[in-house]
Amino acid sequence: MQTPGIRHDSSAHRFIAVVDGHEAFLEYGREAGVLAINHTVVPPQIGGRGIGGQLVQAALEFARSEGLKVSPRCSYAEAYLGSHPEYADLTPA
Repeated sequence: MQTPGIRHDSSAHRFIAVVDGHEAFLEYGREAGVLAINHTVVPPQIGGRGIGGQLVQAALEFARSEGLKVSPRCSYAEAYLGSHPEYADLTPA
């Protein structure tokens, strides 16, 4: 899977990918040692390319590097975590 140049905008609490002129993003909050993934949005024009998964992966790698746990509050992030056991250590017990 090729990363489309994901950018982390920490002031907006977003991971962003612009593909073919369309912006996809993952929006998160940070609270008490937890990165809460609130929304993952990929416009239909660029859907089906794995961009949502790449955004979630970028957020998970960021959480790991910061020593944070992850709370998936959107269904996409929850499904991603469920199918990627290599990130199981990031979810609170």
